[in-house]
Amino acid sequence: MPKGKDIKELLKPLAEKPIQAYFGQGLHTLGLLHWILAQTGRASVFVSSYSTSEPFLNGFYLLRQKELVEKGMLLLDERAARKTVQLEHLMTGAFDNVFLGQNHSKVLLVHNHQWKVSVVTSQNQTYGNRAESTIVTTDGDVYEQLLKQMEYSIVERSVEIDIAHGTGIITESGAAGAPAADTARDWEPFGLES
Repeated sequence: MPKGKDIKELLKPLAEKPIQAYFGQGLHTLGLLHWILAQTGRASVFVSSYSTSEPFLNGFYLLRQKELVEKGMLLLDERAARKTVQLEHLMTGAFDNVFLGQNHSKVLLVHNHQWKVSVVTSQNQTYGNRAESTIVTTDGDVYEQLLKQMEYSIVERSVEIDIAHGTGIITESGAAGAPAADTARDWEPFGLES
């Protein structure tokens, strides 16, 4: 597992540059999220990925323990469900809501009363030595667009894992051809303006 680079050498502070990109090795999703939260302060975080890992969940849990994450939501691909279920105990402390759907995106959305930060990356929530690409932006329109499309994917094409009660999937979706259950909107997306 290669050690990540100092993000300050790779990216400028969010307030200085509203859009920036990186291509290469050493910029890992969890370190990037910590760097963002150090600038934004306590925020809600929405994460999408194909799958997740024990190191990422442990790190996200530690960010919550430091009170840097107000609310956490996770969208993973249903094909990774077997691995996801094995990590269910870790997700309980890290995320408020976990959804499974047809997802290959790798996106971080960070929001509080001052900031709307979007990250689109090629990297899964793992550590490796391959080159990855990442774009970070504080553009509010980009944030709103990504959030609306992710909300649609969750409501219409995903199921929720009931991590709080350990009872498995609780929310049926349109993904299987059935209408969304009444509970499909019980979770509240953050930062979505009506």
